Amino acid sequence: MKQAPVPEAYEHLPQWAFGDSKEMANELCALILAGKKTATCTALYSFELDDQPVPEPGNRSVILDGSGNARCVIECVEAEAVPFDEVDEAFAKDEGEGDLTLKYWRKAHQKFFERQGYFAPDMLLICERFRVIEKLTGGAQ
Repeated sequence: MKQAPVPEAYEHLPQWAFGDSKEMANELCALILAGKKTATCTALYSFELDDQPVPEPGNRSVILDGSGNARCVIECVEAEAVPFDEVDEAFAKDEGEGDLTLKYWRKAHQKFFERQGYFAPDMLLICERFRVIEKLTGGAQ
């Protein structure tokens, strides 16, 4: 399937997909498009390893599905560094995954970070809340 082009107004923005697999990218993208996922977290070390800036309020990104299709534009509304073991129930719920509990969030995210190569209960995460600026056409539903 041909990838949906990014609208010209958003071509300058960073483009990325959530997760670490095509399936996860599709699942998380669907949660965003449904309005269920309004937050995400990233290990601070990954920004350092990739020499990327930490998100700040006002930053916008084009979110891709698992096939690389542009599906929406999000804007960061809040970003703070929080140790993994201090993430709270409200943030876990805003991530919109699983049964929305902190217990589920901790289990799923520990597995995710272990797959990435590093996990520690006190590792710093950049916990980001975002809003959808625009939904884009194309891609898997």
